[in-house]
Amino acid sequence: MNALLYISVVVIWGTTWLAIYMQQGVVSVPVSIFWRFAVAAVVMLVVLLALGRLRRISLRDHLFCMLQGGCVFGFNFFCFYHAAAYISSGLESVIFSMAVLFNAVNSMIFFRQRPHKNLLPAAVLGIAGVVALFWHDLVATQLAPSLLLGIGLSALGTYGFSLGNMISTRHQRRGLETLSTNTYAMFYGTVIMGVLALVRGDSFMPEFTLRYLGSLFYLAIFGSVIAFGAYFTLVGRIGASQAAYSTLLFPLVALSLSTVYEGYVWHSNAIIGLIMILLGNLVMFSKPGMFSALPWRKRAA
Repeated sequence: MNALLYISVVVIWGTTWLAIYMQQGVVSVPVSIFWRFAVAAVVMLVVLLALGRLRRISLRDHLFCMLQGGCVFGFNFFCFYHAAAYISSGLESVIFSMAVLFNAVNSMIFFRQRPHKNLLPAAVLGIAGVVALFWHDLVATQLAPSLLLGIGLSALGTYGFSLGNMISTRHQRRGLETLSTNTYAMFYGTVIMGVLALVRGDSFMPEFTLRYLGSLFYLAIFGSVIAFGAYFTLVGRIGASQAAYSTLLFPLVALSLSTVYEGYVWHSNAIIGLIMILLGNLVMFSKPGMFSALPWRKRAA
């Protein structure tokens, strides 16, 4: 079951970055996010009510769901959608893979979980990998503010996602059902984005094109209802840090699609950077003695 959930998350979320790119256009970012999670929340609500699975929770738990909604179904995507205007969807997914390290650090801060002994070398590899990945763009644009803004927004959105993971862990430690808390959080995220759109004076009219509506419903049903449900179930089953390990595989899917549909060019530094990021995540979650047990290490001994 865990393997099926894991594969579903990797495949679906690896493709949603391209769908987010397709949301760029005349509709404002808060409105696009509003419609995405409005559709997702309604679908979740109808299904859970029909199955009798929507659980009541306390006012305190609702407040935490509101925080989760803001972190995971609101402001993090506000950052991701804006970042898509400055960097490719594939590069966004690579930065998002740093959620593995963010989750490890936040688990230490919020739940007093001792950090993995490999956290420091993994972090060094990850950060160096991100720098290598963007090196060609940084040199070519001479540190253009737009590129730095795209990187910063993606990193900020990833940290918001990690904070939402911590709240989901809190829910499940209290015995709250994932589907119910996700539904409430999606509702609150929708409300937050709706209020933001109203304050900004944005029009709530969507773009009636196949490209926009197709990507919107893909993001709502597959990227939100199915993938988030699978992911947060994994968080409860195997822990936030281990569940976030799936994010290191997103770039392989997203960058492949970005190469085909967005014309992303693989320079040597990008390949080196991607390898370093993946290696950093591998180091982060390697078991004690894993590398010493490799065949060539045994022969050397």
